[in-house]
Amino acid sequence: MSEQSAGSLTVDQTAGFIDRMTSDALDRASGRRGDAHWIAQRLADDNSLFVPLWRGKVLLRHSLGPTDDQPSAVFLSGDAARRFRLHGGPWAFLGLLDGTALFVVDVSDVDDPIPLLPPALGEFAELRPVVGLLPPTEAAVLGQARGLMHWRSRHHFCGVCGNPNEPEEAGNVLRCTKCGTQHYPRTDPAVIMLIQRRNEAGEPLVLLAHSPRFPSPQLYTVLAGFVEPGENVEQAVAREVMEETQISVHRVRYFGSQAWPFPGSIMLGFTAHATSAEIVVDTTELTDARWFPPAAIRNPEAFGINLPHPVTIARQMLEAWAVGT
Repeated sequence: MSEQSAGSLTVDQTAGFIDRMTSDALDRASGRRGDAHWIAQRLADDNSLFVPLWRGKVLLRHSLGPTDDQPSAVFLSGDAARRFRLHGGPWAFLGLLDGTALFVVDVSDVDDPIPLLPPALGEFAELRPVVGLLPPTEAAVLGQARGLMHWRSRHHFCGVCGNPNEPEEAGNVLRCTKCGTQHYPRTDPAVIMLIQRRNEAGEPLVLLAHSPRFPSPQLYTVLAGFVEPGENVEQAVAREVMEETQISVHRVRYFGSQAWPFPGSIMLGFTAHATSAEIVVDTTELTDARWFPPAAIRNPEAFGINLPHPVTIARQMLEAWAVGT
């Protein structure tokens, strides 16, 4: 990433985040999905690993770390995996983790999945509140598992003719049993943008906003929104900023991306420069929007705000901007 492609951000300020985004210990092994014999062998292999899913929740183990409760993902193998698979819920091949086959199995039809587990193995919990506390590979695996099964649970029937779908490609594709139409997992692109300008004294400022949907009244972050049909991502950036704050922008530059499987999005990060300064808040989307100096990113408590979690692309963009100003 060059300085030009990142707005005012430099290579040194963004390279670490880009490296983390491009590293993934999971080999999705898409070429194996259609090999029914190989998949059957891996399903029967006691060494294969299974990600259990129950009503959108993932299996986590909590251990006390130096300062906080540290969650970790629980993957099942052997007898524990068989107990879940015997219930015949939807499953899918996720890929190879250090050479070991990894599957997701959904047991949402079971009223209480805990008796299926060995004692004190873990508990089922929502992924979103803890995703930033998990090791990156575990977060990526659980996000893939949850997103894939969420898609499967909402596409039992063909959107073309209304007849039942059945899984193919080891659970990664659905085909209509009547018209034969293939249906693939859906990922909705969303743009997230850091808007910057300089005031009359030449001091750098960044646009942060609060939404009524946020869990904390002090949480402020950059703007975001979904890409609409027929527009490119640069147009989506300009439209969303204008709709929510009446700020016009130019010099839209790509920053990076982050998977966001809640339920099935990808966040495409951009920086842009404002060509206007007066904010008019769209009160249907936001409760407040303001220009903040770099000091607010370095010490948000002094400004009475909280920032997004450090693992989010929003926080990475803000920290890179604060370092570069």
